[in-house]
Amino acid sequence: MKLQIGIIGLGKFGLKFGQSLISLGHEVLGVDNDQEKVKSAQDIFTQIYQADAMNREALEQIRIQDLEHVLISVGDSIAASIMITMYLKELGVPRVWVKAIHKDHERLLHKIGADEVVIPEYMAAKQIANRIAMPGFIEYLTFDKTVAVKEFSVKRWVGKNLKELNLTSNFEIQVIAVRKNGDKNYHYIPKADDVFHDGDSVVAIGKIKQLRKITP
Repeated sequence: MKLQIGIIGLGKFGLKFGQSLISLGHEVLGVDNDQEKVKSAQDIFTQIYQADAMNREALEQIRIQDLEHVLISVGDSIAASIMITMYLKELGVPRVWVKAIHKDHERLLHKIGADEVVIPEYMAAKQIANRIAMPGFIEYLTFDKTVAVKEFSVKRWVGKNLKELNLTSNFEIQVIAVRKNGDKNYHYIPKADDVFHDGDSVVAIGKIKQLRKITP
């Protein structure tokens, strides 16, 4: 499903976020008050506006309220992110994501109605730490930092299948993809009776503490 997403603030984070969404086939509306930033994004984003997002009327004029999702990424200005978040929620934007610079900023944004708050530096640090401490780690989920996705190489599970292993009951994890030894592509939502072979790769989702217990 193609989404229409707004990004307010076209610095490095906002621009990269928009590029990633465009590459996934979504439509992105960008807003920034800086002429140079607008110029750098105009050939990338679906729509681009040079406007002051601290002005509620300016946000209404560009119909920001018609979007389902809006990300606010306005640098280190705590005041600006708070005011824009308040305006977007008042205008009825269903999902407002905001980039924060520290935990106190995050708490304040949640109190005034932000639906999701991200601290890029914290996320990057956790990703690196998990990749070092937990080989095979792929990603943790933004809506629950205790849940992650991890890839395993099969050794002990050779000759067994998901039904026998009963991973959901025994470890509270769920296998979401399998790549057979020698295959280039993953097979998603694997069948319960498919037998594992040496060198198969398994991608599972679950609590990080549970994923650490698995030795397939």
